[in-house]
Formats: sequence, C-alpha cells, structure tokens
Amino acid sequence: MKEISAEELAKKVKAGEKISIIDVREDDEVAEGKIPGAKHIPLGAIPERIDEIDKDEHHYMVCRSGGRSGNACNFLISKGYDVTNMTGGMLAWKDDVEK
Repeated sequence: MKEISAEELAKKVKAGEKISIIDVREDDEVAEGKIPGAKHIPLGAIPERIDEIDKDEHHYMVCRSGGRSGNACNFLISKGYDVTNMTGGMLAWKDDVEK
C-alpha cells in the first residue's frame, strides 16, 4: 500500500494541486474539522458508495490515526483503485482544519 505523510499531503493542498482526498471518519469526527476539499465517506459506507469514487482518479485516504484509512485502501485496492493512505491520520495533520 502506498503511503504519504500528513506533512506531504498538506504541501499538496497548500500548493493548490487538484487532488482527491476521502475522509473515512465518522460524522461526529468530521464535524470537528476536516482537510479542506476532502470528501466524507465513512469507512462502513464505502462498499455501498463506491460508485462515488472515480476509478480513473488517484485518491488519498484519511482517518483519525491511519488505521481505518488503511483498511479503506486495502478494500479499494482489491477493487482496482489507485489509492494512498495518509499515515498518522488527522492526529498528524498540523494545519488548520476546516470547520
């Protein structure tokens, strides 16, 4: 599984790169803030909402600490998706998060 640090992903966001970030945390966690531009799909909803994830695009997966997003990556990789896990999750995200 490919991985990226929160710092590296933050640089991409700040540089204005056109990237797809999917936040797999639960609603109450996302309500506390998320990475600007991230799409919220809770981990448990990914199988039923997989059609919302463009198979032709690369996606960065994010959760609280990196575990659930890793599970999401493994599932999506098994379905032929190109994904990267953000290690350390939102606990490692140093920038201001969007409320």
